[in-house]
Amino acid sequence: MAIAKAERLMNLALCLLGTRRPLSKRELRESIEAYLEASSDDSFNRMFERDKDDLRELGLVIETVENLDGEVGYLARRDSNRLPPITLDAEEAAALGLAAKVWQQARLAGAASGALQKLRAAGMPEDVDPYEAHGALEPRIPVHEAAFEPLMLACRDRRPVSFDYRKATAAHPEPRHVEPWALECWRGHWYLAGWDRDRGAERVFRLSRITGKVRTRGGKYTAEVPDVVTVRETVASWAGDIADRSALIRLRSGAGYPLRAKAASVRELGDGWDELEIPYGHGLDAWLVEFGPDVVVLEPAELRADVVDRLRAVAKG
Repeated sequence: MAIAKAERLMNLALCLLGTRRPLSKRELRESIEAYLEASSDDSFNRMFERDKDDLRELGLVIETVENLDGEVGYLARRDSNRLPPITLDAEEAAALGLAAKVWQQARLAGAASGALQKLRAAGMPEDVDPYEAHGALEPRIPVHEAAFEPLMLACRDRRPVSFDYRKATAAHPEPRHVEPWALECWRGHWYLAGWDRDRGAERVFRLSRITGKVRTRGGKYTAEVPDVVTVRETVASWAGDIADRSALIRLRSGAGYPLRAKAASVRELGDGWDELEIPYGHGLDAWLVEFGPDVVVLEPAELRADVVDRLRAVAKG
């Protein structure tokens, strides 16, 4: 389900659950922003009827009654839509507690903490240590890029953005105008999927390559947001495990065993160095940097440049 529709359904459900009297279509239209944007009364009526049917299919009990003005009104009584008591075993409670601790950024940590408190109030056990229950696993979702928060909000609010972006093969950044769809973390890097207005096509951008500020723009989206945005699959198609290119590197003898396991070929060069052919794709540069002075990239040139840029950034830090 597209995020825009999900938000519309959520807003309608909240209106129907929060009212003490039946609300007419007119009142609902005036209360929900997405309905105000409907191009005509017929368009609104079709949208409202679909949304009402969808909520009923999801299990929300919606009553249809006449209000004092003789209009047909709608409401969802809380006693008719009350959830049964929540019962969680120790493993389920630990999993939820662990999930709530994943996000460490201030804007998201508050939401996760609030959700955890509500679950505990509803009956989730409090005396469960999620780290102990899951083998001392303590995951984190790192977000170091300044572009993350404005892009997260732009995805949520469906607002076009613009930013400067440096491709792996480019020496200088170029301006991009994007309708953001979704953010996803893959192998330690954050990626944005969206519609590139300048190129008229779907694109995926790595946040670490965004330079300067992300600027939000007015106006509506020009391209339809897909129900499923396959960020990881798109990025994986660039990566070494699905690559159709190879990189040639020098590796110090006795070092870099993960690289040796991935190598298509290994040749001894002497003087304490070997030459390896590695399946080459997006993301290999970050991996090679981890091996520091034990690795020298021979080709391709763009991979060598990316590794050098990363090493210089580490040196400055």
